[in-house]
Amino acid sequence: MLIARHIKKQLLSALKASPVVLLTGARQVGKSTLVKEIVAKESGARYITFDEPSVLLAAKKDPSGFLEGLADIRILVLDEVQRVPELYLPLKLSVDENRRAGRFILTGSTSALFLPELADAMVGRMAIHTLFPFSQGELEGKTEVFIDWCFSNKGLSEDHLSASVSKSEIASRMSTGGFPAVVSGAKHSNSADWFESYMQTILSRDIKDLANVDRLLEFPSLLSLLAARIGTLTNLSEISRTTSIPLNSLKRYLALLQAVFIYQPIPPWHANFGKRLVKSSKSCLLDTGLVCHLLQIENNVSHSPYYGHLLETFVINELRKQISWNNTRCHLYHWRTHEGDEVDAVLEASNGKIVALEVKAASTISAADISGLSRFAQLVGNQFHRGILLYQGQKVIPLAKNIFALPVSALWRISQPSK
Repeated sequence: MLIARHIKKQLLSALKASPVVLLTGARQVGKSTLVKEIVAKESGARYITFDEPSVLLAAKKDPSGFLEGLADIRILVLDEVQRVPELYLPLKLSVDENRRAGRFILTGSTSALFLPELADAMVGRMAIHTLFPFSQGELEGKTEVFIDWCFSNKGLSEDHLSASVSKSEIASRMSTGGFPAVVSGAKHSNSADWFESYMQTILSRDIKDLANVDRLLEFPSLLSLLAARIGTLTNLSEISRTTSIPLNSLKRYLALLQAVFIYQPIPPWHANFGKRLVKSSKSCLLDTGLVCHLLQIENNVSHSPYYGHLLETFVINELRKQISWNNTRCHLYHWRTHEGDEVDAVLEASNGKIVALEVKAASTISAADISGLSRFAQLVGNQFHRGILLYQGQKVIPLAKNIFALPVSALWRISQPSK
């Protein structure tokens, strides 16, 4: 059974407004499946992938002729377009001649931020969306509206939530992650082989497509170290010393891993409030299933010393996914001061309103657990809309003015049924 992707609605809307729609995301998150689904329901649409050697060769040899031969196609899908930078200028010229909305759907396993030639060629002509691994709501057939609720003025009672999930179930969800191939085979095969093959493909193909990297053998140990550092401040000097990778090379490697979506650091939130704030990003990887594989704890997540940081990463990744389709436009940050006050996730909406979230692995809470949320609320004043403490208990608990404790499962149980 095909699992519905919530971002599909945004893609279809973009096709009605923009000549080019770019769908980016890590390899194997389901981009090709999603665009093929759109093509199957649209008349005059065609899907072409540059993973086919003959197609790739034809497009590289004569990019203008390649596009001209497909000029009659109403919606042309070009999969893995980052492999053919020669097409970017002919695409621009084609769009300038005919700016009809919905002409092209491009997909790519490289972030648009790391494809400056494409971004420059398509400025003002392209809408960009990112697809992530499955969210928990997608797996349950519900459209999560947690972020929209956070920024609303609506209250919340336990009636909004079905039964909270146990620690062992959350551990299972984290160890599985959201990659479609792992989710579909979770009950039938060992995911370790799939993750191992996946990482080899990323390194030997996607990284090499982006840059000429001679020392690819350094990447596996770097990824394992990053997995062990999730949820902590990124200290480049310490990572460089530990891995013996020169600092300049390390910065380049991290940029490449970010370009293919594997490494997704959380930027710091800061404003000119006179308080000394930490300006370092926090380390985060795309998928907790991948993290568990890199740390070799797939079968022992509940008792792992990494459990707390895994839970935080799990929450951060679910928030990233929901940002891509919830109606509230917002950005994700973390907040920390040199004095030790911190908040795991800060969501700042385009209207300036802020929601702060803290993640606790415990099933009980104390006053000390909301100290960071309380201090942050005092710092931002009227910008503060809500504070949420996500924990592994069962109750919805008001803790202070505009600060609530909710079960972790509220992330995907505050939802509406998917169509």
